[in-house]
Amino acid sequence: MFRYFLTACLLFSGTCASFAQVKLPIKDTVAQQDVTDIFNLVFRKNKKPDTTEKKNNSLSLLPSIGYTPSTGFMFGAEVAATRVFGNPKTTSLSLFDVFAAVSTNQLVFIQLKHNVYSESNKWYLEGSWELGKTVVLDHGIGTGKDDPGISPIKYTYVKLYENIYRKIFDNLYAGAGLAYNYYTNIDDEKHDGANSRTRNHFYSVKNGFPTYGYAASGFQINLQYDTRDQPYRPYKGVYANVTLRSNRTWLGSTQSATQLKTEFRKYFSLSSKNPEHIIAYWLWGSYLLNGAIPYLELPGTGSDVNQRMGRGYTISRFKGPSYFYNELEYRFPITANKLISGVTFFNMQTANNQRKTRLFEYWEPGGGAGIRILFNKHTRSTLCLDYGVGNGSNGVFIGLNEAF
Repeated sequence: MFRYFLTACLLFSGTCASFAQVKLPIKDTVAQQDVTDIFNLVFRKNKKPDTTEKKNNSLSLLPSIGYTPSTGFMFGAEVAATRVFGNPKTTSLSLFDVFAAVSTNQLVFIQLKHNVYSESNKWYLEGSWELGKTVVLDHGIGTGKDDPGISPIKYTYVKLYENIYRKIFDNLYAGAGLAYNYYTNIDDEKHDGANSRTRNHFYSVKNGFPTYGYAASGFQINLQYDTRDQPYRPYKGVYANVTLRSNRTWLGSTQSATQLKTEFRKYFSLSSKNPEHIIAYWLWGSYLLNGAIPYLELPGTGSDVNQRMGRGYTISRFKGPSYFYNELEYRFPITANKLISGVTFFNMQTANNQRKTRLFEYWEPGGGAGIRILFNKHTRSTLCLDYGVGNGSNGVFIGLNEAF
């Protein structure tokens, strides 16, 4: 399997090289219509059409409905704001986002995210604050052989991180930050005291963590490169980030550990007339260098900040002390006005465990297709409806904005 995976990567890299030689404009030459335009066309026929090509400052409130096999149906609301703090020609768009939701699978949370650029992008502040209560269907750690049985785990969590970056060269930033993840009220539904046979219980006892709650708190050193033309739905560009995270007990972490985290995204627009024709590629990896991290902190399916990794599987379906993920997606318009577009995607993930399974030894594939409905043509915000299929798994996935 690994041999075939390497062959596919080499073929894809050759294709990417040929696309990279073509410099494409990001301006769309075909008029777009979003949900607001359609509403005005049907119910407010006398309203003048929105002819503004780009709005740097905006504020929008969107009701939200989502669904994944992990969360069930999710209902919430999102407040999104954009602003440029400087010359629009040299300063990237800053984003502020507040999202709150409840679901039919006992999930409730509120999340605040921000990406703020100063004048000429000299400084860049990135952060996320999240508080919630959720449940995961635990299948154990590693990829390859699946241990029988599923253990539902309920818990309350707080996840905070803040990173500040300084521009070194154009599009290249170096930074540092703090991360604090706290898990409590862990209710392992198959826990039976000393007779427990759950994976969560065994892992926690083996690695010296309390079974009822723990923290992973540390500092981060980051290096980031970003040439994307837009963060929500890029038409072209590269995003790369390398993070060295060190959890320390003197910062409140239950145990010390060091992790190396990497992320790479590449976007190729295939048409100068319709730049929405895009091939997008995503790599995400987390590698434990030393120490131990809590069971609920193990990287795996859905570990990205938007929990969109691994469509085709439930959140935390595959995980391990070290984990690697990659995905290839093709995006294309369906209607002439770009209100509706589509995607097809294919992903593979691998994880190790603390026994015999090594990273890159077993790969778990997933794939599927979906449609996009354009909510806001200025911010490129979309409603995403995907159907994903995995190894013995499938489901519908509904969310806001692209998966990556």
